[in-house]
Amino acid sequence: MVYDETSSGKPPDPVLQSQTTDAPFKKKPCHKDFIFGKLIGEGSYSSVVKVLQKSHITREKKVEYVCRERDVFATIGKHPFFVHLYCTFQDEERLYFVLSYAKRGELLDYIKKLGCFDEVCTQFYVGEIIVALEHLRKLSIIHRDLKPENILLDDNMHIQITDFGSAKIMGKPAIGPVPAAVNGESNIKGKHKNSFVGTAQYVSPEVLKSKQTHYASDLWALGCIIYQLLSGKLPFWGGHEYQIFQKIISLDYEFPGGFHPVARDLVEKLLVLEPSQRLGAEECGGFEALKAHQFFEGLKWDLDKQKPPDLLPYLPPGGECTEPLWGNKTPGYDPGVGIPGFDGNEEILAVPEIKILSNEEDEVMHKRKLEEQACNNKYHHLVEGNLIVKQGLLWKRKGLFSRCRMFLLTEGPHLYYVDPQTMILKGEIPWSKNLRPEPKKFKIFFIHTPNRTYYLEDPEGNALKWCNDIEKHYTRYYGERQKDNNSPSS
Repeated sequence: MVYDETSSGKPPDPVLQSQTTDAPFKKKPCHKDFIFGKLIGEGSYSSVVKVLQKSHITREKKVEYVCRERDVFATIGKHPFFVHLYCTFQDEERLYFVLSYAKRGELLDYIKKLGCFDEVCTQFYVGEIIVALEHLRKLSIIHRDLKPENILLDDNMHIQITDFGSAKIMGKPAIGPVPAAVNGESNIKGKHKNSFVGTAQYVSPEVLKSKQTHYASDLWALGCIIYQLLSGKLPFWGGHEYQIFQKIISLDYEFPGGFHPVARDLVEKLLVLEPSQRLGAEECGGFEALKAHQFFEGLKWDLDKQKPPDLLPYLPPGGECTEPLWGNKTPGYDPGVGIPGFDGNEEILAVPEIKILSNEEDEVMHKRKLEEQACNNKYHHLVEGNLIVKQGLLWKRKGLFSRCRMFLLTEGPHLYYVDPQTMILKGEIPWSKNLRPEPKKFKIFFIHTPNRTYYLEDPEGNALKWCNDIEKHYTRYYGERQKDNNSPSS
């Protein structure tokens, strides 16, 4: 468990304060020295004080991981781009890691919310990651599980890399003893030196082929992250891990249309099968050569002293349609859906919109409309029995990728989207008082929600009408919008 020790409103414990200023502890710390507040997160084997159950660590054979993480934190010291370990201690049942609290959460959360980053933000945050990796290289440390989930953000939106359970300190024994009384067990003696570590989408080909780790393995992960930041998707993906691994070892990936050409060159020089040939490897000029790449032109490398650029909703100017429009269908209103006798040969541009029911309309009328919808609208079975108010084909864009989806605005309120080819419900835009449509151009509009901004495109140019209809639906269920809800989503 990871707890925010300041959430109770009480002043920070003096023991913790003394350690944060690098002063020595006056006494050996214990759990009574800290104020435990709200739960802020859970990990794979631990559910700021990070509390780990000894019995669970032993049962899941994670003793080695815990010791490794402690050793790496101790080696890294206090660097601006890493989570800082203040101290560790234990009692009979638990281990405690007192860590700095990265208040802004994971970098991945911002990728999910925004879809992708613009080039300025990508340059800055990739620059910070490079500075952090350069520090690890000087300490002979390989992270081995670098990914946006393990890159946190502090109060000022600077990165804080964490999760060193899979890391390796090359040629150096563990620091200090194994935590005592972990049910009397240690998995370190019987460890497998070349066991697979990392996350499938970011793992390097040398790890998959030989299970050996190279300093440049983190550079491969960096290439994947750059691709993800700029395009909104990972370079290697598939239905299962084996398929992903096969694509990695065969270097089977493509760039979508609109991918920044200079950034493409950088990614291609990082996603190289031979680790020694990756830009940033010692054999290729080290980190100085990486930092000299054209993509970082104009970037000043004292990044911890700079204000990060704002992460705002961004839709790249170009993109790639990842699937065709089905048959003769055209984005916009869905021709013929819900119209009795329509055979698809008539020239019709839009279905008549179903009026929103007033509070006075009786249940008989509502039932009749639902019965008509069930008979005439092929999407009826996908909307959970709700009356469809508006529907139309739109491009749902994420970064440089887009897909054609049938959007269904219904009572509830709900806004579903369906794959019109497979007739599978793909998702739903979550409604709340904070949902806000925003027209950007004649064809493009955004829908802001607390955790994500959806980028939608109607080639028929009805973006403003979509926004107006969604806004009317919002007013029906939530009333007139409060002024403070009109500000852009952060």
